[in-house]
Amino acid sequence: MKNILIDYTEGIVRVALVDGKTLEEFSVEHSSRTGIVGNIYKGKVENVLSGMKAVFVNIGLDRNGFLHVGDDLVDPGQICVNGGARPLNVSPGDMIMCQVEKDSFGTKGPRLTTDITLAGYYLVFTPMSSYIGVSRKIENPERRQYLEDLVKSLCPQNMGFIVRSASYKASDDEIKAEIDQLISLWDRVVKNYQSATPTALVFQEAELLERAVRDTLAEDIDKVIVNEKTIAEILRDNVSGATVEYYDGDRNIFKHFGVDNQINRLYERRVNLKNGGYLIIDKTEALTVIDVNTGKFVGGQNLEDTVYKTNLEGAEEIARQLRLRNIGGIVVIDFIDMTDKSHKTDVVNCLKECLKKDSKRTSAVEMTSLGLVQLTRKKTSLPIAEFMLDDCEDCIDGHVLSSIQALLMMRGDLVDFTLKNKGESIVARVNPALIEAHKEVDVFSVDKGKALSGVKAYLIPDEKLKRNEYFFEITDGEEILPNVAVEI
Repeated sequence: MKNILIDYTEGIVRVALVDGKTLEEFSVEHSSRTGIVGNIYKGKVENVLSGMKAVFVNIGLDRNGFLHVGDDLVDPGQICVNGGARPLNVSPGDMIMCQVEKDSFGTKGPRLTTDITLAGYYLVFTPMSSYIGVSRKIENPERRQYLEDLVKSLCPQNMGFIVRSASYKASDDEIKAEIDQLISLWDRVVKNYQSATPTALVFQEAELLERAVRDTLAEDIDKVIVNEKTIAEILRDNVSGATVEYYDGDRNIFKHFGVDNQINRLYERRVNLKNGGYLIIDKTEALTVIDVNTGKFVGGQNLEDTVYKTNLEGAEEIARQLRLRNIGGIVVIDFIDMTDKSHKTDVVNCLKECLKKDSKRTSAVEMTSLGLVQLTRKKTSLPIAEFMLDDCEDCIDGHVLSSIQALLMMRGDLVDFTLKNKGESIVARVNPALIEAHKEVDVFSVDKGKALSGVKAYLIPDEKLKRNEYFFEITDGEEILPNVAVEI
């Protein structure tokens, strides 16, 4: 059974795709750090590097966006300038309609495209391209052809659609309705662009809640379960194909469904395999390196068999970790050396088969004589580690648990402690960074109406504690609290 679990608070939204009790995908969005991928802007050309086919565009952010026209799906000799089409030899000061296809990474600004796309539940509208495509995940040839013919008959001239895998079970009326909605949306985008001032945002991509449901409908989702009643009602009115359920329990929704520990380990280098082996995941500036190790697994027949089984399990887990951690770019996997050529082929085929579950475009090459496999995964948004880790101030190129992630981990344990000590006033001694995070964003907003309702709970800073260390105490309510205490 596949469910989408949504942990909603006023400042942070976390979404987990769970198959049974196994976490398959995870996303998080901070209200003050909303992603910009999918946003459309009226960009102002700042600089043109013809030799690199590169245009730097001001879209009103801290860094200029980067447009490499050679990568666009539209005719590389045309670009939407000042509301129309014209050759690439644009000049500084020209206005272009552009969309963010990749978020800012490190010192690099966002990657832009002029090949505008508008995503729906069943279709992706491509108003700048006349291509009609069908998701490769729809394998039935008759259904593929039927959907292609249906969409072609409804598509405006010189425009296109990509049929998403969720369309496999959609009715003709649902597809027709969405085509009309997307065309109407595009008309609004064009009007907004024409009246907008330079560098203005003319279309904002949906927030994480809508995207999470929209982009996973093809996964045969049984239920969407959310811990906030109002959000559940909104989703019921906008989601078809899955049951929306309100979780009214007091415990954290991720703890209740047994996935919190899996989420809280997504920043760790080491990933244990079921048979006793393990993976080591290291990120460098240029690529991600994953090392497969046998660990405690000793096998049952011989060394080759032990290594083979470990590599197979490692291949499955690697594909899952790429999705969970949202690792993009170049990935190099160091499998354990095998002598049997058929075993090498099996491991690579297993990896490729597991990568098919990924909604992001991936590609893998064959294994080298050294047991290395190189693959690429489309990089659009920041990896989960960017949310869960902060740069270490006391070391070089090191990281520490982020204050927000530490606060979320403490939150679940605090709620459980409160439920065991109902009616008592609670004091939580925490690292000062968690106090600052709490002032920035209220992750307890939903809990105040549930487990923390009527409870006096305070955070007290303790510089001796690490971010992942915290202690809970019961106070009699008359105890004099320090001035630095913060009420939740």
